[in-house]
Amino acid sequence: MTDVFSKEKRSWIMSRVKGRDTKPEMLVRSFVHRMGFRFRVHRRDLPGNPDIVLPRHGKLIFVHGCFWHGHKQCPRSKRPATNKNFWDKKLDANIKRDKHIQNELRRMGWKLLVLWQCETHNPEKLLRKLERFLHDE
Repeated sequence: MTDVFSKEKRSWIMSRVKGRDTKPEMLVRSFVHRMGFRFRVHRRDLPGNPDIVLPRHGKLIFVHGCFWHGHKQCPRSKRPATNKNFWDKKLDANIKRDKHIQNELRRMGWKLLVLWQCETHNPEKLLRKLERFLHDE
């Protein structure tokens, strides 16, 4: 199946995909802040520039897009049928990089929580998951 957009239009659309300050990330930040935690965002001195950093607690939160980071069994992570080699290579590299970064951060002593874009659609469940992670010392 060919793309419904021209190559130029598709390129323009993809250039508008945000990598930070996304709606799911802003929702998670809002919850964490309302829970009374103070944090930093996108610390460049840490591998992977974590979305939320709680230095006092030694905890990090990543908010991953299901498509871009390959959330297993999620309908949003379905790979495109066109240009399959390109997308497989790109998305597989993202997944491999994520694992490497997470291992490196754990070796540095950080505790990690990875939240998925689809998890932000159920605020009550998301809040419970955040509470368990942040209140677990």
